[in-house]
Amino acid sequence: MKYVLDTNAVSALMKGEAAVIRRLEQVARSEVAVPQPVFAEIAYGIQRLPRSKRRDALQGRFDLVRSEIAGALWSDVVSDAFGSIKAALERRGERIEDFDVAVAAHALAVGAVLVTANVKHMVRIAGVELEDWSE
Repeated sequence: MKYVLDTNAVSALMKGEAAVIRRLEQVARSEVAVPQPVFAEIAYGIQRLPRSKRRDALQGRFDLVRSEIAGALWSDVVSDAFGSIKAALERRGERIEDFDVAVAAHALAVGAVLVTANVKHMVRIAGVELEDWSE
């Protein structure tokens, strides 16, 4: 695995954003994964919507993404990275959301590039390599 997609990257794919789709087409699917916390955030976002055609369409796009891109499982190595990242951020007084820490921990644990449009927050995490595919 070379790339780990953040929630905003997966959301961009679901919206059909051309820049993100073009960039994804340039890499082998085997080199891309989505951490389980990202899948959880998107599932929550869909489930909180009222039943509607929009919700059904989003669910269909989400199902497609999950069928096309592998999930990155939460391992002991990810847990250790999560603990290290969160503690370092707290020591510096730079806390970020736990789900953001979890996604970054997945990337660090496997030595992958974190694909995110949330560079402002993620740049605080030492050692994580970032790319913004929306540019």
